[in-house]
Amino acid sequence: MKLYTKTGDKGQTGLIGGTRVAKNDVRLDAYGTVDELNSFIGLLTTYAIPEEDIAFLRKIQNLLFSVGSHLATDTSKVAFHSASVLVETDIECIEHEIDRLDAALPPLSSFILPGGSPSGALGHVCRTVARRAERRMFDMNQYYPVDNYIFIYINRLSDYFFVLSRHLTLFDNGKEICWKK
Repeated sequence: MKLYTKTGDKGQTGLIGGTRVAKNDVRLDAYGTVDELNSFIGLLTTYAIPEEDIAFLRKIQNLLFSVGSHLATDTSKVAFHSASVLVETDIECIEHEIDRLDAALPPLSSFILPGGSPSGALGHVCRTVARRAERRMFDMNQYYPVDNYIFIYINRLSDYFFVLSRHLTLFDNGKEICWKK
């Protein structure tokens, strides 16, 4: 099987269910941003970071594939595949990880600027791409319903990347950069 199909050469692509849509359709912007986030997470896993964090990032990557599948499904043609559905335990899991990381960090005394260490800075990139993905999903939701668990999960994901960035900066023996007014 060849990688290229030539079916998208004229600016159209297929959704799950077979519907053809423009490549700038709001759905593609949403799941394309999720894919971008997943790629940055993959880059983050190549850094020298704790194995426990890499394992959790891999869980996130797998769930983001589920999110992308959800966003790419034309529900007027097919039902969601079970792999495209997030559940409450997915949210509880990320909240638990946020709490675990945050408990080991010094209290915040000011806003933190992105930077401090290479892995910490990349964590902030992941955080901001997660926020953009969330915005794109809200755009999509105006036309095509997005499950509430996905909204909650993506919102928690940006919080997770904030606390992970702080954690990785300290792990790298970096120094948090405080905002100076």
